[in-house]
Amino acid sequence: MTVRDLIPWGRNNGSQNTPAVWRDEPNPFLTLHREMNRLFDDALRNFDLSMPSFPMAAGWPNVEISETDKEIRVTAELPGLDEKDVEILLDDGVLTLKGEKRAENDDKERHFSERFYGRFERRIPLGTEVEEDKVDARFKNGVLTVKLPKDARARAAVKRIPIKS
Repeated sequence: MTVRDLIPWGRNNGSQNTPAVWRDEPNPFLTLHREMNRLFDDALRNFDLSMPSFPMAAGWPNVEISETDKEIRVTAELPGLDEKDVEILLDDGVLTLKGEKRAENDDKERHFSERFYGRFERRIPLGTEVEEDKVDARFKNGVLTVKLPKDARARAAVKRIPIKS
């Protein structure tokens, strides 16, 4: 692609000296919008932008957090992992889930994969004191469930406020 290809002059029917942005268009902003889209389409045509490089890097693993008066329950989806691949840490009111998903085979001829491999770490601030010695973690069918019982002082500190109409 040359610089001449980026200039809109002479692209459509009409005078060769008149820019395409000014030819027979009632709305110049719409024309400018179309020309900018065309410019980016032409410039990025040869790039493969269909898949991001790290499809789940930001929020993986997916978690579900629920809270009752007595406990906090964190459930994480970890498909393709075993309990030996996952580490759970509780430090200063933050639950950390970390581990690594390794490739199952070393196939050099594979050209495309949507599967995620590598290390992950997810930190979840709890916002309340928990009884660290009573934390229970279970792993079944690729789902990790961590039950964190609230400390008695944390349960007593909760004050319900009535709503008046």
